[in-house]
Amino acid sequence: MRADFAFYGLLVLGLAAVVPALTPPGGGAQALLWTAAGAGAWTLAEYGLHRFVLHGLPPFRRWHALHHERPCALIGTPTVLTAALFLVAVFLPVAWLAPTWRGLALSWGVMLGYLVYIGVHHAVHHAPAATPWLRRQRHWHALHHRAGKPACYGVSVRLWDHVFGSTGGGSGR
Repeated sequence: MRADFAFYGLLVLGLAAVVPALTPPGGGAQALLWTAAGAGAWTLAEYGLHRFVLHGLPPFRRWHALHHERPCALIGTPTVLTAALFLVAVFLPVAWLAPTWRGLALSWGVMLGYLVYIGVHHAVHHAPAATPWLRRQRHWHALHHRAGKPACYGVSVRLWDHVFGSTGGGSGR
């Protein structure tokens, strides 16, 4: 868990320096669009990975069940696995099809989204719910962890649960 915060925090900061440096003159708006697209794509990937991989595919389903059994334990996907997934599924395909700076900008957005996700997930399990937003997220995630019908897969963003009808009747207050 700490490795994720350190690794992705440093990666996001590094990409914040590298992307502008490699973006061609006049391409700043385009770089921001690629970054925003990456952050937006992350929200859908978060939902899909949580719903269909962590709750569907062995061995991930078994590993994730441990998190459900012990929600306050620091159980998560190894940093090396998430980094390899992002490299192979995000950066390399875009950098192969387009200039490298676009792949880096898209990756920056995805990494930023992932960093927000791990921060929110950690906070809903371990931090005091000091804000109304965090209280709502904690309630939403508690609905996900309850026994019974699986629902509420979005951790940092609830949008996709509403789009795909997986709220389980949870309003998110």
